[in-house]
Amino acid sequence: MLDRIINFLQQTGFYQLFGDFVDGGWKYLVMIAISLVLLWLAIKKQFEPLLLTGIAFGILLTNLPGANLYNQDLWNEFMKEGSENYHSYGYILANGQLLDYLYIGVKTCIYPCLIFVGIGAMTDFGPLISNPKSLLLGAAAQLGIFLTFIGAIYLGFNGLEASSIGIIGGADGPTAIYVTSKLAPDLLGPIAVAAYSYMALVPVIQPPIMKLLTTKKERQIVMKPLRQVSKTEKIIFPIVVTIFVALLVPSATPLVGCLMLGNLWKESGVAERLCKTAQNELMNIVTIFLGVSVGATAVADVFLNKQTLFIIALGIVAFGCGSAGGVLLCKFMNLFTRNKMNPLIGSAGVSAVPMAARVSQMVGQKENPSNFLLMHAMGPNVAGVIGSAIAAGALIAMFG
Repeated sequence: MLDRIINFLQQTGFYQLFGDFVDGGWKYLVMIAISLVLLWLAIKKQFEPLLLTGIAFGILLTNLPGANLYNQDLWNEFMKEGSENYHSYGYILANGQLLDYLYIGVKTCIYPCLIFVGIGAMTDFGPLISNPKSLLLGAAAQLGIFLTFIGAIYLGFNGLEASSIGIIGGADGPTAIYVTSKLAPDLLGPIAVAAYSYMALVPVIQPPIMKLLTTKKERQIVMKPLRQVSKTEKIIFPIVVTIFVALLVPSATPLVGCLMLGNLWKESGVAERLCKTAQNELMNIVTIFLGVSVGATAVADVFLNKQTLFIIALGIVAFGCGSAGGVLLCKFMNLFTRNKMNPLIGSAGVSAVPMAARVSQMVGQKENPSNFLLMHAMGPNVAGVIGSAIAAGALIAMFG
């Protein structure tokens, strides 16, 4: 009987935490502490709470010793070329646990694409259609992706890993997850945490960069009101964009196609039920699955290493360079145009919708309380969503 009691105690998570503390138990405690900090940021500070709470709780679940809700060894076998279980989802279903099953939606890239359907159903491309020049600002904001890609290569990451790290600069969580799932799934945990953390910190990171790169006079520029966009233009736009992007970068079609499908439901006015479902029920369900399953990949042995520190550092560089790229291009374009644009809207070219546009409005109003930049900033903001998806497709085409 005593042997059975001892055997029971040795199977508890407490024994694995403290009995093997030196051999690895401390790692679990560190990861639990990280999950609690992220939960505090999501709940107390309201930093991207809809996804960050799920990611943080996923990190907690996967690092509770003995729970075995996510099994990294199964996925290592799944990814091992030459293994009889290589890319066998049947193997995962036969041997996995709850979070392994949910992670299949990440691995197959279903969740990011469904998230894009919901984003499309909530997005108004009117400001972009009204001011097509803002498309260039959204493209310029992808500068951070490619500069960080080069930096990651210099630090010793391979092309697949550097592409996944660079995409953080797009400030688009689902796109970062999509690219990383395809190119470097072993880095999914740290990249997802970095991407959503920096998205949440947009109001903190962007204003100093915007003020550093602009003069007071530039920040006070008042832009002309946007023209009214017709319903026909809004219906044609998602169709044309889908065709153009699919022909230009076929590997970007899943993301852009889903984005534009959701938007077409919204703008056509004939699929109101589908539009509302995409905006609410579908978006909410997928957000739950995506957050928890992505957090589950932050296993202590994978997350706690020097590589993660490099990813966190490169992520902030990517985000900063992306914000700066849009501002600098706007200043350059003003040299050749009669109707000047306020450079502050260029920072909204990262695809953190609509937070980045709100930051442009906030900084602009501090300089000129009568200035309203929100709708002008929404043009580059939604362009950034398209731009980051195209950049993702280009990286996948080159290295996938």
